[in-house]
Amino acid sequence: MPAPRVKICCISSPEEAELALACGASALGLVSAMPSGPGVIDEVLIAEITARVPPPVATFLLTSQTEADAIIDQQRRCGTSVVQLCDYVEPAVHVLLRRELPGIRLVQVIHVTGLESVELAREVEPRVDALLLDSGNTTLTVKELGGTGRTHDWATSRQIREAVNVPLFLAGGLSPTNVAEAVRAVEPFGLDICSGVRTDGKLDKVKLVALFSAVAAA
Repeated sequence: MPAPRVKICCISSPEEAELALACGASALGLVSAMPSGPGVIDEVLIAEITARVPPPVATFLLTSQTEADAIIDQQRRCGTSVVQLCDYVEPAVHVLLRRELPGIRLVQVIHVTGLESVELAREVEPRVDALLLDSGNTTLTVKELGGTGRTHDWATSRQIREAVNVPLFLAGGLSPTNVAEAVRAVEPFGLDICSGVRTDGKLDKVKLVALFSAVAAA
């Protein structure tokens, strides 16, 4: 199995972007307004960071929006190459995004809460370019749409990986100490890490180096 791609999320500045790329990141996650969780930055800053990122590195706009028009407008302001839908949307939204944002990849987050997540992943798969498995909870009064720092049941994640044919990113509580185990358990296409490579909220070079070493060893 080839080494999974690594997306470093919650990038907060051009300097953090440069550090993540220097350590080997294949993609960067840029968090727009969320009901909860870390890493939120202004859309002007998202656009500034995105403009500095060289191809072929992917830039992910993490959005909590669920209406097509709002998502389309947001992506056009930010200029990212990928839209990561952190909340669930109606099927028609995926269709409209495809039509109005040609060339922009769509990644749907699936919050792994149980076996129902497997069926949801199967349902969504035909409409998106990739799935991202996370540990949020959309049923809370204040939704958790990512950045929880919690792992979920990787056995269920493995079931989802085996049930779908699109690339699969694994997120949720990953760090240098558990990422090798996660890779062996799920065999994802990619990994998504935020809090596990930070110290006091700031991207930590030592943890980044340890993370990439662990991924390579796995």
